[in-house]
Amino acid sequence: MTVTAETNHDCVRLGIIVKCWPRLSETFIAQELAGLEANGITFDIWSMRYPANDKKHPLHDAVKAKIHYLPEYLHREPLRVLQCWWRIRKQPNYPNARRIWWQDYKRDLSRNRIRRFGQALVMAHELDSSVHALYAHFLHTPSSVARYTAIIHGLKWGFSAHAKDIWTSPDWEIHEKLDPENHGADFGVTCTASGLNQLQQFETRSDTVSLAYHGLDLTRFPQPPDRQLEKNEKFQILSVGRLVEKKGFDRLLKALALLPNTLQWHWTHVGGGALETDLKSLATQLGIADQISWKGELPQPDVVRQMRLAHVFILPSRIADNGDRDGLPNVLMEAASQKLPIIATPISAIPEFLTDRQHGLLVDDTPELLAGALTELSGDHDLRRQLADAAFERLTGHFGVEIGLRCVEEKLRLMLQKAETNKS
Repeated sequence: MTVTAETNHDCVRLGIIVKCWPRLSETFIAQELAGLEANGITFDIWSMRYPANDKKHPLHDAVKAKIHYLPEYLHREPLRVLQCWWRIRKQPNYPNARRIWWQDYKRDLSRNRIRRFGQALVMAHELDSSVHALYAHFLHTPSSVARYTAIIHGLKWGFSAHAKDIWTSPDWEIHEKLDPENHGADFGVTCTASGLNQLQQFETRSDTVSLAYHGLDLTRFPQPPDRQLEKNEKFQILSVGRLVEKKGFDRLLKALALLPNTLQWHWTHVGGGALETDLKSLATQLGIADQISWKGELPQPDVVRQMRLAHVFILPSRIADNGDRDGLPNVLMEAASQKLPIIATPISAIPEFLTDRQHGLLVDDTPELLAGALTELSGDHDLRRQLADAAFERLTGHFGVEIGLRCVEEKLRLMLQKAETNKS
């Protein structure tokens, strides 16, 4: 299935593979693609999933690229998959792609691995002939589709790695995707120094992966409000994040239940996720359900409005049992853009942005420590303002969107240049 946006490009030179388009929880991807398009990079978007609903951010509307939807589940579009396979199997590089996939499948006996090869067959057949290279957001499943497709057509490909894809992918797969001699990526970028350090262990060439912070395009955000906590006003606490294990909201609920009775508070949560029912049940068990608003997924302007109404932002991220963890959550930078004081945990790349008691409060994710940090900030207006001002300066001085976007753009242009040279 293909969706044509308002503007069609005469020559599509790059294919970009994403997990889902549009997706509210991945504003960093929309921000990057809008920036690349504005800078003259022409591309099509290939989405591995259909969106769960019709919600989207203004950033999604800013991207005018053509959107193609791959079959999310092969059995739902069997004729499309079979027709693509029937034609692609005659390509000279198809046996090599099948061999690489079979090696992967023997180490990962899953339907997911079959699905990725099927999606690659469809993409390989339906790909515009003017596409010279591929670029995947996330090193796990999107990069698998990119790699198999690239092998079939003899294309170069690159990736952007983020968080879960780095920390939960098997070592053998990362190593092979970073090995240019084994149909690996021409380049990779990742959005945190901690992620870069992890990936560099698997490089066969020392310059394959580079650091490119997403940063924040501050032109898309309003000036921060003058935030006050009036006497007898409820202390408004805000969190934005998916309701999944690594976000730590179960421990935050337990922390909220520990807040002193003298503190009048209300917690607002923005985001959806698999643990929604369990967490709402926990809130009821703790006796705090009537002090919570669950907003679900919201477009970015509505998220910013919630930030402007709050007195503190808290995100108690942790490492999940399967190793999954945050990188540098964009919502921390968004909160900083509105001078909203931040409480977070010192894991992954969060300390790359926030220093404890300089730009925010960084505490371990035990309910007692989270409750203590909330209580401290609720009673100290000067500390809230000091932390918020420092985080805003940190954001505007070091985490603008331009540096990271320039890095990605340079890598893409160089890859396309190499691809054009090889074709000529």
